[in-house]
Amino acid sequence: MDTQLALRVKHWMAADPDSAMRQELQALLDSDDSTELEARFSGRLAFGTAGLRGVVGAGPTRMNRLVIQQTSAGLASYLKAQISDVVSRGVVIGYDGRHDSKQFAYDAASVLTAMGIKVYLTGNVAATPLVAFGMLHLGCAAGVVVTASHNPPQYNGYKVYWDNGAQIIPPHDSGIAACIDKAATEAIPLLEIQQAKASGLLVMLEDDFYDAYRQGVKQAAVLQNYTQPESVSLAYTAMHGVGNEMALNVLKDAGFTQVYSVAEQALPDGDFPTVNFPNPEEEGAMDMVIAEAKKYNAMLACANDPDADRFAVAVRTASGDYQMLTGDQVGVLLGHYLLTHASDTQRLTCTTIVSSSLLSRVAQSLNATCLTTLTGFKWLTNVGMSEETDENGFLFAYEEALGYTVGSMVWDKDGLSALVAFAQLTAELASQGQTIWDRLEAIYRQHGFHLNAQVSIALKPTTPNIGAYLREHPPVEIAGHKVVSTDDISIGKRYFFDGSKDGSEENIALPASDVLIYRLENGARVIVRPSGTEPKIKCYYEVVEAMSDEDTLASAQQRAEAEMVRFIEAHQAALPK
Repeated sequence: MDTQLALRVKHWMAADPDSAMRQELQALLDSDDSTELEARFSGRLAFGTAGLRGVVGAGPTRMNRLVIQQTSAGLASYLKAQISDVVSRGVVIGYDGRHDSKQFAYDAASVLTAMGIKVYLTGNVAATPLVAFGMLHLGCAAGVVVTASHNPPQYNGYKVYWDNGAQIIPPHDSGIAACIDKAATEAIPLLEIQQAKASGLLVMLEDDFYDAYRQGVKQAAVLQNYTQPESVSLAYTAMHGVGNEMALNVLKDAGFTQVYSVAEQALPDGDFPTVNFPNPEEEGAMDMVIAEAKKYNAMLACANDPDADRFAVAVRTASGDYQMLTGDQVGVLLGHYLLTHASDTQRLTCTTIVSSSLLSRVAQSLNATCLTTLTGFKWLTNVGMSEETDENGFLFAYEEALGYTVGSMVWDKDGLSALVAFAQLTAELASQGQTIWDRLEAIYRQHGFHLNAQVSIALKPTTPNIGAYLREHPPVEIAGHKVVSTDDISIGKRYFFDGSKDGSEENIALPASDVLIYRLENGARVIVRPSGTEPKIKCYYEVVEAMSDEDTLASAQQRAEAEMVRFIEAHQAALPK
């Protein structure tokens, strides 16, 4: 084995506080597994706008106690340089139900308090939206939640909020990363938890904090529509995560009495024993909650992911089966519902470039605003809070990956308040003799049936750089339909090729990103996200089918799905080989 590698491993082991991790590395040394050790020590687990996310294991490219301590020291240094009153305002820290999460949270608290920063630490597991709520509720300068959300059991993560209550965006991500690199070369200060408590630097957040979030949901202006909630029946699962108790409480507070929780998935369990993958979007993940719904003939089968920041729902059909709604369908339903109840001074909504364009059409028809951001809730909420005014307050944002925020109590995804809002929508419709399907059909009849799909395409190593090729050879038509505009987000420009604006261009107020968006004359859209480092692209497709009086929801969907297949095949065939 390379001597320098062995020395780096030994140096790391000397600083690692976790005996299990030290033993893991020693076993690799003993077996002379230089390949695995090279992988573990080939750099650091990258800190980005999502913080850290990775497999738990020993070494600097894995999630472990020493990485958490170094990350926390770097974060503390950056905060002290950027926020003058961070020491007194403090940092709120919460954690999910994964095996290592509590220990990682305590390590973070130990480092931050040792560096003189006050810490508010949740006394128990907490849903991610509670930590985001705690930012504003406690007036903290930053927040940390230890969670890997809906990733597989072997993962964990470290997510950071800035002092505005939203996830960090550039340049804070790179600034924190630089401080982490520096901290990793220095001794990490640590303060024992009991000593931190005794000194007043560590405050434990107990029942009154959790109750404050619960009361916040109960009192939220956008969640005051109590239309016969007792008429709605729903099954719920926390998917072995942390949402069960709070979900049942906020539903109870809103008057929902027919709620049936999946007992086998109600308590936190880092092994996620009843699901192959703890993500409601994955095949089979909703099976148990749908079975629970069938048992009671419930209207809805609802789920939160393990840290309860996402919300998923399957809706009972006329035949008594259950059909999952897509994230776009839930987003448009919630957006339409909230806008029909909101005041004239709270009509700002947001969605992302890869989500359905339908919310924009709905918002326009309801005299509201819909802003489009880059992908990710960090952009949705930062843009939402920066663009809202006294005359046009923020109301709602969503992204297609089951993320929704309702109102401005939490500046991040919140699967708990979204659950309440969707149940209230269902109750209002039921009181009028209607269903979720009726409302969805009415929206589609007015604006067209919008269908979205995502395809990741692996190209040959010999294929030219896709982004460069498409910019040098811009398509004039796709799948037989004329391109009417092209957005090049890398340079912030929109080019028009049709109508009165033909040949003109305008600026796009989005951060630079290697994304191309093509809008077609028939209302369809293609978004291409090339990879500059490998022959691979992600393509996001949208087709829009007008609904005739003879159409049913099923017939319109069938026609849209057939068009989507043709559309994707034609577009992929036109890409360079």
